[in-house]
Amino acid sequence: MPTELLNKVKTRSKPRPQKFQVLLEKLNQRAALSPTEEDFLWEVYLYARDAHRGQRRQSGESYFEHPYQTALILADLHMDPITIAGGFLHDVIEDTNVNFADIAEKFGDDVAQLVEGVTKISGITFRNRQEEQADNFRKMLLSVATDIRVLIIKLADRLHNMQTLSSLPPIKQRRIAIETRDVYAPLAHRLGMFKLKSEMEDLVLKALDPDAYQFLEKKISEKRSEREKYIRVFTQPIEKALAEQSVKAQIFGRPKNFYSIYKKMKIRNKPFEEIYDLLAIRIIVDNKENCYAVLGIVHDLFIPVMDRFKDYIANHKVNFYQSIHTTVFGPSGRMVEIQIRTTEMNDIAEEGIAAHWRYKEGRDKPDDVDKYVKWLRDLIEVLQTESSGAKDFMDTLKIDLFKDEIFVFTPMGDLIRLPKGATPVDFAYEVHTEIGARCIGAKVDGKMVPLNSEIRSGQTIEIITSETHRPSYAWLKFVTTSKAIGAIKRYLRKTQFEESITLGKEILEKENQRNKTLRFLKTVQDSFEDMGFSELDKLYAAVGSGVLTVPQIYAKLFPQKQEELAKRDIDELFIETARKSIKGIKVQGISNLMVSFAKCCNPIPGDEILGFVSRGRGVIVHRNDCTNIPSLLEENERLLDVEWDIEGTQAFLVKLKIMAQERKKFLKDVTDIMANTDTNIISIDGDVDESIIHLTLVIQVENLRHLNKIFLKLQNVQGIISVERK
Repeated sequence: MPTELLNKVKTRSKPRPQKFQVLLEKLNQRAALSPTEEDFLWEVYLYARDAHRGQRRQSGESYFEHPYQTALILADLHMDPITIAGGFLHDVIEDTNVNFADIAEKFGDDVAQLVEGVTKISGITFRNRQEEQADNFRKMLLSVATDIRVLIIKLADRLHNMQTLSSLPPIKQRRIAIETRDVYAPLAHRLGMFKLKSEMEDLVLKALDPDAYQFLEKKISEKRSEREKYIRVFTQPIEKALAEQSVKAQIFGRPKNFYSIYKKMKIRNKPFEEIYDLLAIRIIVDNKENCYAVLGIVHDLFIPVMDRFKDYIANHKVNFYQSIHTTVFGPSGRMVEIQIRTTEMNDIAEEGIAAHWRYKEGRDKPDDVDKYVKWLRDLIEVLQTESSGAKDFMDTLKIDLFKDEIFVFTPMGDLIRLPKGATPVDFAYEVHTEIGARCIGAKVDGKMVPLNSEIRSGQTIEIITSETHRPSYAWLKFVTTSKAIGAIKRYLRKTQFEESITLGKEILEKENQRNKTLRFLKTVQDSFEDMGFSELDKLYAAVGSGVLTVPQIYAKLFPQKQEELAKRDIDELFIETARKSIKGIKVQGISNLMVSFAKCCNPIPGDEILGFVSRGRGVIVHRNDCTNIPSLLEENERLLDVEWDIEGTQAFLVKLKIMAQERKKFLKDVTDIMANTDTNIISIDGDVDESIIHLTLVIQVENLRHLNKIFLKLQNVQGIISVERK
């Protein structure tokens, strides 16, 4: 603890309450606190209590109970006094009049930064809950770039919220439980915090499926005496053999957590009675060599199930989990899982990054924790460079949370960890971003394979590169790691931005040729700031990607030309007007790329669309029902998933051409249909030629279903010959 911080702490002579003594007892179990550290925590305790004075939780209890219990959870993890202080104060910035400067002045910058990192974003209006959730996670994870303890405090905070969930309304209970299941429990797992993760998952099950939780609670309680008897019978020969070989060990059994049993019942579609691996035997020894000695003893005593052996000591998991796992046939032919590890491995297996943080203290390797959470550092790097929306952010986060590992090798024998389902391109990016970007082929165990092949544990991967090759849109369809996805998207955005600049310049130069007397191009170049752009290149890119249209430029810079523009072809004006309602097109989830719209089918917002990669024109967007699609399908490797970039509820313009036999009240019948289907008419035009009515309607529709409903009703109108969409 910094000397300048200790100097701010004043020792109090008054007796300290039992609640505070409980905290000290937990912390002193691992290593005794100094008197100065105790005084520091007492000051923090009083400050948090006073800051939350008068506040109540929805359960009715004092609000201070929540930060106190959060601090106790951190004490169970044997975290340092600075982290405990962050737990006590984690809500004061958000819920009281205390600010960052107050905490920094009183307890130092380290504590203040931890509290700031955990504090939710405030003072910002979000469009929806998903956006708020995504921005809170983004802020929290980016804070981890400075200090991993931010995440440890947040997990402790969430665990206590789950422990007290029953006091909240049912809808809120469910939302918090789902968020915990989808993000916080997987985060705890990825940080190796098994004990905390297991308790979170059981509480999630209790909230989301209380009947299943109560059923398992009853069944496991009923089996307790039987389970304890079996453990004694199973472990006795192991204990005897260990004693004979003078190997000191602790042996104990524990039941699997409720949630893991529940998942096995669901996945295997079996009743509780047929789930046999309900318990695991754990053997704790003093050094790594004895782990392998114990393994030999166990396999001498019991027949091993060979396909269920894993050596995570030689090849640790990405969260640095180390243990030997073996499953054997025990008495009565029952399969029993055995975990063999050292005391330090066990602490890290139970407490993960929290234990690793402790073991790091006093070592000469300051980067130990960075290596421990390398996957998280990689994720943070992606988040810092991504400008994705809420959905994209949460998808990226979940990619890194929900994945099993495989272990593969470079040709030099270096071990690379990847998610299950990874491809050679993921491997290439994991080795180095430049290798990924220039990857043109791959050999797996010496044989050439397609780049979208799924690689498996134990294989050796060799990447073939070319200096001239660059990432492809198609890669986004099969890569699995956030590192690869982020790097490919960044490259495509940069490339398409440059291409959009070039195309935008060409469009404006052509318009300048048509209007030389206006000095059109020079005026645009001098007025990019008036158009809302910080750089001229960004204006060019907006024009090239379709975000900014030429008519919009005229409307802003040359209002006198509006009358002339109004005389242009009505079809062209209609299409341009329709496309003003969108921000652009998303290609494979990426916005603002260089796109153009096919003249053969003139897609507008609301149409189902697809993209076609052309040479020199970027991505051309067609309607799904375009008559030219069959010829494009012959080159399907160049077809892309595209979608309109639309926010919120959006009405779309549609132009209808109607032919009908002339009769009285025909127009009234058509407009009645528009009124009855809640359809807004933007314009209407028509004429009669030899008793045939030719009617053009521009209407607003919500979606294709709305449009189909209008079509169906129009076709039933007396005298209608045809209804076509143009």
